[in-house]
Amino acid sequence: QLQLVESGGGSVQPGGSMRLSCVVSGGTLRDYAIGWFRQTPGKEREEISCTDRTGLLKLYANSVKGRFTISKDNVNKAVYLQMDNLRPEDTAVYSCAAGLNVNQRVTNTENLCVERDFTTWGQGTQITVSS
Repeated sequence: QLQLVESGGGSVQPGGSMRLSCVVSGGTLRDYAIGWFRQTPGKEREEISCTDRTGLLKLYANSVKGRFTISKDNVNKAVYLQMDNLRPEDTAVYSCAAGLNVNQRVTNTENLCVERDFTTWGQGTQITVSS
């Protein structure tokens, strides 16, 4: 059974950087597209980035574009989210998710992955950006 475990959460000052890891077990990472999501209390879950099976296609929400970078290491079975120039509004619980057949969601303003196509989720890790 596929399992995803996030790590790398914690507290950081505005303008700082952090890197989240999503380690996959129980399956072959190269078979899966991976997405990163975040959620704060009282708000809907927000997809912030996703990558396809190869790791070559990388999509970002406008809210993080230019600041966050997703990367996929199929050999070491891990997906990373490098977060730079963090802002207080980036404070959230961050989760990764995997899907075998994930489609793109194309709008006039943003290209991301279809959230409902992700079928396996990690538990999440808290990121707090505060001075």
